[in-house]
Amino acid sequence: MKLWVPPQWVRRLVLAPLVVVAVALLLTTVPALLVVALVASAFLPGTWRGLRLLSFTLVYALIEFVGLLLLFGAWVGSGFGTQLHHDRWVSFHYKVLGVSVDIVVRAAMRLFHLTIVMETDVHGHHAGQPARQPAIVASRHAGPGDSFLLVHGLLRRWARRPRIVLKNTLQLDPFIDVLLNRLPTRFIDPSGGADDVVAAIGELAESMGRDDALVIFPEGGNFTAGRRVRAIDRLRKSGRDALAQQAEQLRYTLPPRPAGIGAAIRARPDARVILVAHTGLDHMDTLRDVWRGLPQNKTLAVRWVSMAPDETASAADTEAIGTALMSGWLDMDEWIAEHREGPNAAE
Repeated sequence: MKLWVPPQWVRRLVLAPLVVVAVALLLTTVPALLVVALVASAFLPGTWRGLRLLSFTLVYALIEFVGLLLLFGAWVGSGFGTQLHHDRWVSFHYKVLGVSVDIVVRAAMRLFHLTIVMETDVHGHHAGQPARQPAIVASRHAGPGDSFLLVHGLLRRWARRPRIVLKNTLQLDPFIDVLLNRLPTRFIDPSGGADDVVAAIGELAESMGRDDALVIFPEGGNFTAGRRVRAIDRLRKSGRDALAQQAEQLRYTLPPRPAGIGAAIRARPDARVILVAHTGLDHMDTLRDVWRGLPQNKTLAVRWVSMAPDETASAADTEAIGTALMSGWLDMDEWIAEHREGPNAAE
């Protein structure tokens, strides 16, 4: 079922104020909700599942409430939006994004007793290269939880300013809608076709500064068995049998599509290309998944690996970048398998 995204004026004049009012009303019912959550926790598996979920929901609701008020204040303070494109206001909005994501991640870690392990430093630069340069970050697609961790890592750990291509349905969240539409971000209608996504990626990459990081999800969606089969079939039908044979070895990831990352590298050949693997929240795609498999006392592993310059030098050749990307994805898939099946598997 495809969600309808109303025009911007409806989202600004109706959805955003509605969320502010709804959160305000929610806060007035907190005592009653706490009683319900405590009673429900006694009948649910896990330790205080209902109370933990309620607490996290309240944290996110407060971020939505305070964030929208801050963004409205920024709109007024910037001359009713006329100066929002200036560096001062762009930096302000990145700070709002950074603080918001940091609060969400810290709340999740504390409430659910999670530990994040970064296995590789993103700044593994080769000798003779500058300490700072634009980055193209290609990550596996594994649900909103891991996406939060990715953005959090870029903003808080590596002091990078992310640029992301997102599905347009995320604009139904007023805070995400207002905030990211004021930053170098593109919301894409998936029904518009792959060409629109590739074009958006190229535009975002071309204007990057040395502290910016373009975030790409080459798989195009979360892993499912059906998507894996269809992706391999597409490779075979397009005559890329060698890549199809390699893709059959993937167990936890989908075959990466090279068009987007190729467009980014062609737009900014000076950018460092980084592959990000992560595991621990792979199964948390929907609210039903969260309810059934609320993660507690888990270690979330994240690995950042820089691709060597010679692996991305032939970006004009889609086949070459596809081969290099598939090689990185096979290594990523093996790493994920080790953490999910081997001695490092989360309990």
